[in-house]
Amino acid sequence: MTHNAEWKVGVSLTEEGGTTRARAVLDTGSTQLTGRGTARCNPEDVEVSAIGDELAASRAMRDLAGQLMRAADKDLASLGEAPRLPRTGYGWPQDAETPPRPEH
Repeated sequence: MTHNAEWKVGVSLTEEGGTTRARAVLDTGSTQLTGRGTARCNPEDVEVSAIGDELAASRAMRDLAGQLMRAADKDLASLGEAPRLPRTGYGWPQDAETPPRPEH
Protein backbone atom coordinates (compact mmCIF):
# COMPACT_ATOMS: atom_id res chain seq x y z
CA MET A 1 0.00 0.00 0.00
CA THR A 2 1.32 3.41 -0.97
CA HIS A 3 0.38 6.45 1.05
CA ASN A 4 1.52 10.01 0.51
CA ALA A 5 0.69 12.95 2.73
CA GLU A 6 2.02 16.41 3.33
CA TRP A 7 1.72 17.97 6.75
CA LYS A 8 2.68 21.58 7.24
CA VAL A 9 4.22 23.05 10.38
CA GLY A 10 4.47 26.77 11.00
CA VAL A 11 6.40 28.31 13.86
CA SER A 12 5.78 31.85 15.07
CA LEU A 13 8.02 33.63 17.58
CA THR A 14 7.53 36.70 19.74
CA GLU A 15 10.01 38.27 22.11
CA GLU A 16 9.29 40.79 24.82
CA GLY A 17 11.28 41.75 27.90
CA GLY A 18 13.84 38.96 27.57
CA THR A 19 11.21 36.24 27.12
CA THR A 20 10.70 34.49 23.79
CA ARG A 21 7.49 32.58 23.13
CA ALA A 22 7.06 30.12 20.27
CA ARG A 23 3.92 28.61 18.80
CA ALA A 24 4.27 25.59 16.46
CA VAL A 25 1.13 24.67 14.53
CA LEU A 26 0.83 21.35 12.67
CA ASP A 27 -1.84 21.20 9.98
CA THR A 28 -2.53 17.69 8.66
CA GLY A 29 -5.36 18.84 6.41
CA SER A 30 -7.92 17.23 8.69
CA THR A 31 -6.72 18.41 12.11
CA GLN A 32 -4.48 20.97 13.76
CA LEU A 33 -2.25 20.61 16.80
CA THR A 34 -0.48 23.49 18.55
CA GLY A 35 2.71 23.24 20.58
CA ARG A 36 4.05 26.01 22.77
CA GLY A 37 7.49 26.81 24.12
CA THR A 38 9.15 29.59 26.09
CA ALA A 39 12.73 30.73 26.65
CA ARG A 40 13.86 33.38 29.10
CA CYS A 41 17.18 35.17 29.00
CA ASN A 42 19.05 35.25 32.29
CA PRO A 43 19.33 38.96 33.22
CA GLU A 44 23.09 38.48 33.72
CA ASP A 45 23.59 37.09 30.20
CA VAL A 46 23.98 38.97 26.94
CA GLU A 47 20.66 38.93 25.11
CA VAL A 48 20.98 37.08 21.79
CA SER A 49 17.61 36.84 20.03
CA ALA A 50 18.64 33.86 17.88
CA ILE A 51 19.34 31.71 20.95
CA GLY A 52 15.98 32.52 22.52
CA ASP A 53 14.27 31.74 19.20
CA GLU A 54 16.04 28.38 18.94
CA LEU A 55 15.23 27.36 22.50
CA ALA A 56 11.60 28.46 22.39
CA ALA A 57 11.01 26.90 18.94
CA SER A 58 12.61 23.59 19.96
CA ARG A 59 10.45 23.47 23.09
CA ALA A 60 7.31 24.20 21.07
CA MET A 61 8.17 21.43 18.60
CA ARG A 62 8.92 19.02 21.45
CA ASP A 63 5.49 19.85 22.89
CA LEU A 64 3.97 19.20 19.47
CA ALA A 65 5.84 15.88 19.15
CA GLY A 66 4.47 14.78 22.54
CA GLN A 67 0.96 15.55 21.39
CA LEU A 68 1.50 13.47 18.24
CA MET A 69 2.78 10.54 20.34
CA ARG A 70 -0.26 10.73 22.61
CA ALA A 71 -2.55 10.84 19.54
CA ALA A 72 -0.82 7.74 18.12
CA ASP A 73 -1.18 5.96 21.48
CA LYS A 74 -4.88 6.80 21.52
CA ASP A 75 -5.29 5.53 17.95
CA LEU A 76 -3.43 2.32 18.81
CA ALA A 77 -5.65 1.83 21.86
CA SER A 78 -8.75 2.23 19.69
CA LEU A 79 -7.46 -0.73 17.63
CA GLY A 80 -6.97 -2.82 20.76
CA GLU A 81 -3.21 -2.34 20.88
CA ALA A 82 -1.42 -1.17 23.99
CA PRO A 83 1.89 0.68 23.69
CA ARG A 84 4.82 -0.48 25.80
CA LEU A 85 5.70 2.25 28.26
CA PRO A 86 7.79 4.22 28.70
CA ARG A 87 7.85 4.92 24.99
CA THR A 88 10.95 6.64 23.66
CA GLY A 89 10.20 6.40 19.94
CA TYR A 90 7.87 5.07 17.31
CA GLY A 91 8.21 2.80 14.34
CA TRP A 92 9.91 -0.45 13.48
CA PRO A 93 13.59 -1.19 13.09
CA GLN A 94 14.91 -0.99 9.52
CA ASP A 95 15.85 -4.66 9.61
CA ALA A 96 13.43 -6.98 11.39
CA GLU A 97 16.34 -9.39 12.00
CA THR A 98 18.25 -6.75 13.97
CA PRO A 99 17.31 -6.62 17.66
CA PRO A 100 16.42 -3.17 19.02
CA ARG A 101 19.22 -1.22 20.65
CA PRO A 102 19.17 -1.10 24.45
CA GLU A 103 17.87 2.08 26.02
CA HIS A 104 20.24 4.26 28.03
